[in-house]
Parts: sequence; C-alpha cells; structure tokens
Amino acid sequence: MNQDAIWDHFQNEGVVAFSGARARVEYLVRQLRRNERALDIGVGSGLLEQIAADKGIEIWALDPNERSIKKLRDRLALGERVQVGYSHEMPFPAGHFDAVVMTEVLEHLDEQVRNETLAEVSRVLRPGGRLIGTVPAREKLAESEVVCPNCEHHFHRWGHKARFDIASMRELLERDFTVDMVHERFFNEWESVGWGRRMTGLLKRLLSWRGLGTYGAARNIFFVARKPKPLRQQQGAT
Repeated sequence: MNQDAIWDHFQNEGVVAFSGARARVEYLVRQLRRNERALDIGVGSGLLEQIAADKGIEIWALDPNERSIKKLRDRLALGERVQVGYSHEMPFPAGHFDAVVMTEVLEHLDEQVRNETLAEVSRVLRPGGRLIGTVPAREKLAESEVVCPNCEHHFHRWGHKARFDIASMRELLERDFTVDMVHERFFNEWESVGWGRRMTGLLKRLLSWRGLGTYGAARNIFFVARKPKPLRQQQGAT
C-alpha cells in the first residue's frame, strides 16, 4: 500500500480529517520549552507548527509530502527549518535537536522502518534530549479495514500498520531511550464540536479515570523518553 498517496490526500484535499486534533496538539506543544529547538515529524495539517511558532518555540518540521512542506514553509516563513524527507533517513545533523515530537506517526510504520526511525530520532537528539509523542491506544486494526473497489486490496483506512498498548510502547522505546513516562490519556476536542459531543467526551473521560469502559479508539498513549547521556556526563552530574 502506498502510504505517500494516502497522506498526500489527507494533508492537502482532505485536511479536514485533522479537525479534531487540536486538544492533543496543544497538549504536546505545552511539553516544549521556549528555549528548545524542536522537530515535528509528520506535519499533518501544520497545526502543531503554527501553535509552537506562535509561542516562540524554534520549531522545525519533516514530512515526505512536498505539497505539505511547501504550504507550511510559505505560511509560517520557516524557510529551511521545514524539510521534505522520511523519518528513517533524516536530513539533519547529529545532536541537532532538544526535542522531537511524533504524534500519531509510529503506528503508520512497519517494524523495520519503525526501528530505523527511532534510531534516527536518537541520532538527531542531543544527549538528554526528549522524544515526545502519542499513538492510538489499544486500537482494533480490523475495525478500520477497508477494501479498494478496483483492485480488491484490503488496507487500514488511515494506513495504520501497528497496534500499541502501554507495555509494547514501553518495550519499543526502551531499545533506544530512557523512558520517563508512558500512559494512556483521553484528549477531548472542545472547540470544534457541539455540546452533545462535549458532554459525551466528558463522560468518557470520567469513566476512563475510574477505569471503566473500553474507549481504545478515543484514547491515546502519551509518551516521553530521553536520549541517554554518555556515562562520563552522567558521572559529572553526580
């Protein structure tokens, strides 16, 4: 399946698909600091870059879609800070970033590319730099399977290739990073929905906090992990 074709559509003609992402994106931007150089991998609608730039964060971006990068570069005047490229072959020098953000990206990658991507994230982060992100929580992939009416190929409507729970997410991150936190979180979008959906979202969040219900499709796994410092630096800090 051609992931590039899917995201060329959603990030350009189908950008309305990202309309419910504001709560999640705003939460992620709040994890960044004004004095940090941060990279966002997978730009989506460009909302994260917009909010981060408005808050004075030195935001950079990487995405394989040329049209999305051109629009982002023109709209926010980020120049060469936004680049066309893939997460497993990043065009940035080693140790260039204080933070890397990957929100709803890792689930789109097969195992080999996912492992190569996390190795690249580690490479471009400074020692002690943070990887911050989200993936869908406990997604039932089969429920979003569709079939092409022309070739009869079966595929996930969003191009998802992997399912994560807290244990598998932690195990994946621990290969390259020191894990600060991995937990499930419910992001409820308030501004773009009516009162009925707001109340439904609030009820789901309350049930979630009490450990009731199975709202996997509406929940995300939020994670923060750090690139380990060299042993010499660790000893010098003690």
